[in-house]
Amino acid sequence: MHELSIIHSIIETVEATVQKRGGAVQVECVYLQIGRLAGVEVENIEFLWPAAIQDTLLEGAACAIERIAGEAVCLDCQTDYAVHNYFDPCPACGSFWKEVKAGEELKIKSIEICAQPADAVAMGIN
Repeated sequence: MHELSIIHSIIETVEATVQKRGGAVQVECVYLQIGRLAGVEVENIEFLWPAAIQDTLLEGAACAIERIAGEAVCLDCQTDYAVHNYFDPCPACGSFWKEVKAGEELKIKSIEICAQPADAVAMGIN
């Protein structure tokens, strides 16, 4: 279950980012983008999240996940098509040679923090 190590990396990244931006804040929500081809079980992230963030700067924070669909272009006939797994052939010519254009993402899109109880601020990470 590598999702736990993914969550630990997210925690480290968010804590480092928040500390660079001023430190003492409450993290309200971490917004993630996870591609359908990223090899990540989103259900495991959602299940493990509450336990993994205990006793961290993220304790109590929500985790919002945006799923990114797989998209590819066929390298033989240049057809753009949806990819549900890496072994999907081109629907136009049947070729397995493709360049994946989307769906492999695994990134923190943004962090919602609250410096004061009534002061919510959104901070992007790129």
